[in-house]
Amino acid sequence: MNFDEYCQQKAAPPGSSTYYALRQAPARSQPLLTALFALRREFEETVKETSDPAIGRTKLAWWQNELGALASGSPSHPVAKALAAYLPDAEAHYPELQALLTGFEMDLDQARYLDYPNLRRYIQGVGGTFASLVARATAKEPAQVSSWAASLGEALLLAQFVAETGEDARHGRIYIPIDEMQRFNVTAADLINRKYSDAFVELMRFETKRARDALHAALAAVPAAERRTQRVLLAQAALALALLDEIERDGYHVLHQRIALTPIRKLWIAWRAK
Repeated sequence: MNFDEYCQQKAAPPGSSTYYALRQAPARSQPLLTALFALRREFEETVKETSDPAIGRTKLAWWQNELGALASGSPSHPVAKALAAYLPDAEAHYPELQALLTGFEMDLDQARYLDYPNLRRYIQGVGGTFASLVARATAKEPAQVSSWAASLGEALLLAQFVAETGEDARHGRIYIPIDEMQRFNVTAADLINRKYSDAFVELMRFETKRARDALHAALAAVPAAERRTQRVLLAQAALALALLDEIERDGYHVLHQRIALTPIRKLWIAWRAK
């Protein structure tokens, strides 16, 4: 398996939302974008699928060294090799790649967030940084990306939190701020034990509205001149909005299952995104 095949398998298995989003990119951009999504997935798996934080930190320390090797032109991992092949001036991108790694590292130190301002530090580090990397890879005006891309990445992560509420809770992480759960009288045990209630529905309605509003605001901020260059992020946003609608129609039953769109619907939504 070469590094392109590895990245494709890691980042976007057939039928996934990422698979259909990446298909909207020009052919010349797909290898780089696929490598970036694969890197994000490597970091995410390291922190979310490792039960022992010490092991997680050891793995992230390895990735820290690998990013340094990428910057110096001597990577060893298939994803880093792909980035070395397709990312112009990997050394210049090192600070953002490092910021993404640091964002995911927060998952090893913190499983709960007191309030939204504290949670936002995480979504900026993970969601905002990643969307900026993706946007800059294809933007007409890369220097202007920071003014609009980060907010789109943050909104996408908020939507992901809604969809993965139950799965995250089972892995010991709750991204709904503690003060908001208290306001709606929902406990961590309720999420872990898959307890549905009117209070839970109201909480999820609040979280869903915030994610949806953030997505609409972020989409409106994408410059007209960049909308064609950002088909991948726009497709992701369209898919996220459709999934939030589906979750809402299903009554927010996200604790015992992961609600998903059908592949044909994903294809149609991603193709129409603009």
